[in-house]
Amino acid sequence: MEELATKLLAEGIQKKVVSPGKGELSTFPDGTKVIFHYRSSLCDGTVLDDSRTMGGRNKPMELILGKKFKLAVWERVIATMREGEVADFTCDVKHTALYPLVSQSLRNISAGKDPLEGQRHCCGIAQIHSHHSLGHFDLDQLQANPQPLVFTLELIEVLTPGSFRLDIWAMTDEEKLEVVPQIHVEGNALYKKGDVKEAAEKYHNAIACLKNLQMKERPGDEGWIKLDLMITPLMLNYCQCQLVQGQYYEVLDHCSSIISKYEDNMKAYFKRAKAHAAVWNEIEARADFAKVVELDPSLGPSVAKELRAMEERIRSKEKEEKGRYKSLFSYDSNATATTG
Repeated sequence: MEELATKLLAEGIQKKVVSPGKGELSTFPDGTKVIFHYRSSLCDGTVLDDSRTMGGRNKPMELILGKKFKLAVWERVIATMREGEVADFTCDVKHTALYPLVSQSLRNISAGKDPLEGQRHCCGIAQIHSHHSLGHFDLDQLQANPQPLVFTLELIEVLTPGSFRLDIWAMTDEEKLEVVPQIHVEGNALYKKGDVKEAAEKYHNAIACLKNLQMKERPGDEGWIKLDLMITPLMLNYCQCQLVQGQYYEVLDHCSSIISKYEDNMKAYFKRAKAHAAVWNEIEARADFAKVVELDPSLGPSVAKELRAMEERIRSKEKEEKGRYKSLFSYDSNATATTG
């Protein structure tokens, strides 16, 4: 271990073991998956990012070694750790210059956004020397004034190549196309079991996979359309999950997007109608339900059932509001009588 520490020091990295790990040190061949928690800090102790609190998710980082991760120093220091080990790594500026961009991506991911949102289409070094804001004051400051950083890492698990499914971002285009049908089936199985949240995540991942491929195609071209036809049923399944979970406005947005491209998509109209009904858009809901019956008359009984349920909810709401107003006016009358 002293030899490893000496080598790191010569590279501008100072390691301090906080808690020793267990077992033998892995060889970490390319393709190894490492799962770890991280905390990134300035040398004065100011915390920039912490995977245990970022986005309120307490989600560890997962990294495939050898895939040219933008922050190469993490791969370097991880290779000196045992499972379960916690260590501080103080890294010179030459290792931390790209951290603001990496941090921006990690923060985007934790917020459910595109990891590249807000970044320009140029190399990392070019972005560093540009005056483009990263959308976070602390990262803008760090980008303008690069400095050494302290990375506190806890290595949770090391998975050998071939013992796990690659994350979508680490797959080739061919691998992404191959894995989507499998993810779709897994999502369907989860939904049938009642694991709606997990099913939604599966569908979301499959959609992200295909959208990543679609970004490489020209909109309207054959390749783009083919991918969009694969995305649509996944998006409808995702919308079904969101309906169950009460995310009605998200359903409205996604279904409207589908209908704008495929005007005869009955399922999109049906799910949008249900979402409209749930948020009291009665006129819009009736119009969409009518479109459903127009596209598929056999669904008349199902639509009639949905309309009755909507009408009953509206009557209940009106009754509740009348009761509330009646109580309010009764209170006002009593107050007037008392003060008069």
